[in-house]
Amino acid sequence: MDLGIKGRRAIICASSKGLGRACAMQLASEGVHVTMTARGAEALKQAADEIRKANPGVTVTEVVGDITTPEGRADVLKACPDPDILINNAGGPPPGDFRNWTRDDWIKALDANMLTPIELIKATVDGMMARKFGRIVNITSAAVKAPIEILGLSNGARAGLTGFVAGIARKTVINNVTINGLLPGPFNTDRLRGTAKGEADKRGLPVDQILAERAKLNPAGRFGDADEFGQACAFLCGAKAGFITGQNLLMDGGAFPGTL
Repeated sequence: MDLGIKGRRAIICASSKGLGRACAMQLASEGVHVTMTARGAEALKQAADEIRKANPGVTVTEVVGDITTPEGRADVLKACPDPDILINNAGGPPPGDFRNWTRDDWIKALDANMLTPIELIKATVDGMMARKFGRIVNITSAAVKAPIEILGLSNGARAGLTGFVAGIARKTVINNVTINGLLPGPFNTDRLRGTAKGEADKRGLPVDQILAERAKLNPAGRFGDADEFGQACAFLCGAKAGFITGQNLLMDGGAFPGTL
């Protein structure tokens, strides 16, 4: 299926690994010129080189920096000042007991998972509307629909972003600019393995055993694959996806038991 976005320009945040990298790879395979950003220079270069090798016809630009800072955002927007596609993504805040979180913990979570995406939307959406094409995808979390008690920082910040987008997505679509959320459940990423390690250490079990137990609990009997996520992201960015806006696509293997 040709998504009709060959030659478009995209910014993909936190794209050196995991779901962000999968989104960058899939967009590049559709002929989109991608600007990738992450804090780790080595991992970012490796991911960018792999995408270049697989897609020699597209331009891949690397910007090392922290997208949650004004300087990091400025560097990315300098490298790609007029993106047609924006993929907002940032690592989730750490789990824990809300009684132990300080105001600084909350501000850090809000900066990364709510305010940074809003700042990037603010910086790019008017240009998209003027050009009559724009696709913004916010990678949030399944916890937006089914909050996880120990992920209170993430629950709060990502739900705030979701509420904000619900309003403006109905204002931008008349100019063919859509804003949607992709809500990952358990995907086979470094973050999932990291949380599994914490449980493994507590229980004195191998990490692989914890992962196998968790996978069996999902209705799909497995974890999601990052490539699946990247393909869904690319579809939402497609030229024919202009009638989808303000929506939150849950990708969790059926774990959420609700009807809506």
